[in-house]
Amino acid sequence: MIKPVGSDVLKPLFVYDADRHHALMHEAESLPQVLLSSQAAANAVMMGGGYFSPLPGFMNLADALSVAETMRMTNGQFFPVPVLCLLEDVSAIEGAKRIALRDPNVEGHPVLAIMDVEMIEEVSDAQMATMTEKVYRTLDAEHPGVATFNGQGRFAVSGPIEVLSFSYFQADFPDTFRTAVEIRNEIAERGWKRVVAFQTRNPMHLAHEELCHMAMDRLDCDGLVIHMLLGKLKPGDIPAPVRDAAIRKMVELYFAPNSAMVTGYGFDMLYAGPREAVLHAYFRQNMGATHFIIGRDHAGVGDYYGAFDAQTIFDEEVPAGVLDIEIFKADHTAYSKKLNRVVMMCEAPDHTKEDFVLLSGTKVREMLGSGIAPPPEFSRPEVAQILMDYYKSSQ
Repeated sequence: MIKPVGSDVLKPLFVYDADRHHALMHEAESLPQVLLSSQAAANAVMMGGGYFSPLPGFMNLADALSVAETMRMTNGQFFPVPVLCLLEDVSAIEGAKRIALRDPNVEGHPVLAIMDVEMIEEVSDAQMATMTEKVYRTLDAEHPGVATFNGQGRFAVSGPIEVLSFSYFQADFPDTFRTAVEIRNEIAERGWKRVVAFQTRNPMHLAHEELCHMAMDRLDCDGLVIHMLLGKLKPGDIPAPVRDAAIRKMVELYFAPNSAMVTGYGFDMLYAGPREAVLHAYFRQNMGATHFIIGRDHAGVGDYYGAFDAQTIFDEEVPAGVLDIEIFKADHTAYSKKLNRVVMMCEAPDHTKEDFVLLSGTKVREMLGSGIAPPPEFSRPEVAQILMDYYKSSQ
């Protein structure tokens, strides 16, 4: 199986030993407490599950700035985005050596992790701007990722952590949420050697489904891991439980047995385009995938990124040799009326736009909201029904 990034073994930060877990939960009651931002909590969940291995905890400011500039920490370790614990107020933890990190996304704010505090640093506006510009390629406050990143506070608290909870993800998505450790184990149990991963924050229409089949065939893969984001999205996106149901129905009906796993991970979308694509590849290698599909405007939002920036970054900016996972570069896929099948648009040079079945996201949402199923060349009818039921119930 493919090795994790930068290590021979995966290094999850979740405390699996029951006695140690119990002792830390007891200790947390007497420690200074801080309430994390949702983004910092998601970072802790990802470290807990081994996705961000071999990171030992939250980065200090020097490492975060170095990662933003070069995708390497000050010790040379590769990581594509800063992983920070940013707080607005640190008065409750001044001088503390160990602190309890509380979960903002669960009622009662239970303890999510314990940190050994190494540094508490104030981040200047110039430093925030540098990280924002490098990671998001814009300073526009209308960009949802920029707004979230800059709205967390200006104090960076860094140090190794021990994770005690997977937040709401395990409870709310027991059939779907999986750690990198669990996915690696299941890949091994299934006997898969070549595994392609597909990232999604949306329901999968026919073009997505066929793109996965296409990648599996061309890469000669044993299996596909459909890996959906279960954390916070932007307003208007389809909720995770609805996406989950739609994707499971598609796999049940249109994929061969033991050819596809439906899983999810606990993280808040960054909408950081190319940099987030690299992060996605990073943690897919950690979960055991040998290949990863990246299409047009991967992890993008609005018009902030070029259509293929998330692909070219791997050739132009990612340091050589840091990732073993291979990128399957995909163009936009759509149903060809001429060929009566889904194709990559770049592979149909004799086609015009009118030769494809193309529907905008806005048009699809309007149809579903009106109880009208998109054409079968766009969406499987069983998937469309689940989405129509959702829109009907939410009106």
